[in-house]
Amino acid sequence: MSINRRDFLKVSGLVVASAVLARVGQLELNDETLTPVLEREQIPIKNLKPALEGFTIVQLSDIHLQPFTKSDLVRKAVEMSNSLRPDLVVLTGDYIWREQEAAFELAPILAGLNARHGVYSVLGNHDLWLDVEVTKTAFAEAGLPMLINQGLEVSAGNGSFYLAGMDDGWSGKPDMKLSLENAPANTPVVLLLHEPDLVDETSLDPRIALQLSGHTHGGQVLMPGKPPIVTPHLGKKYNQGLFRVNDTWLYTNRGLGVISVPLRYNCPPEITLLTLTRA
Repeated sequence: MSINRRDFLKVSGLVVASAVLARVGQLELNDETLTPVLEREQIPIKNLKPALEGFTIVQLSDIHLQPFTKSDLVRKAVEMSNSLRPDLVVLTGDYIWREQEAAFELAPILAGLNARHGVYSVLGNHDLWLDVEVTKTAFAEAGLPMLINQGLEVSAGNGSFYLAGMDDGWSGKPDMKLSLENAPANTPVVLLLHEPDLVDETSLDPRIALQLSGHTHGGQVLMPGKPPIVTPHLGKKYNQGLFRVNDTWLYTNRGLGVISVPLRYNCPPEITLLTLTRA
């Protein structure tokens, strides 16, 4: 029996809600949905030029604006990001959840992000499950470039890396060959791809030094000492944090927003600051 995406969302929401309610029982939970946390990681990059030593990237993901996630949380995240004075900001998908028009509420807020080398985005599965053209239009009007199977060279001094963005790996048409076709030889690649588990495939290309993903929400509700109650398709292996897969670093961001259950427990919203260093 096949199931369409809208029914999948409804069923998934019921499954998640039921699982969470069954697991938490009568526990008194401290809801962390409004307290974003800054996570810092240093990433050693092979063939990184000295001019890029200390280059900083802020990653935001899985905002899912409306109805549970509100604009004030996004504004707080933008303020925190700007206070870090990053070299680059990347957005790794899933910007809205149920309300398509929320894209026009969100994009102008994200346009307030500041970075020396710009702000770039890719799509997530939820973006494609609604009217993706509306989200593309909202981002374009706000001056937020979206990388869909394409990339560009990011240069500082006499050093550079290639920033590539692939279409969503679940519901889009990801094409790594197309994404990397303009990547210069011997230049490390930073890949933006919503679903982390696809690193098992992308890491087979030795040019991919770092993949930045989201999608999992880190599990969103984590009981102490227990694995996540629910993890999504293509987000079951690399749930949150830093991983090494073949010769590729993967970082999975927990995201800002929530879906299905308006709760975060042991899994606060995340803003990631990644600092590139020479391997």
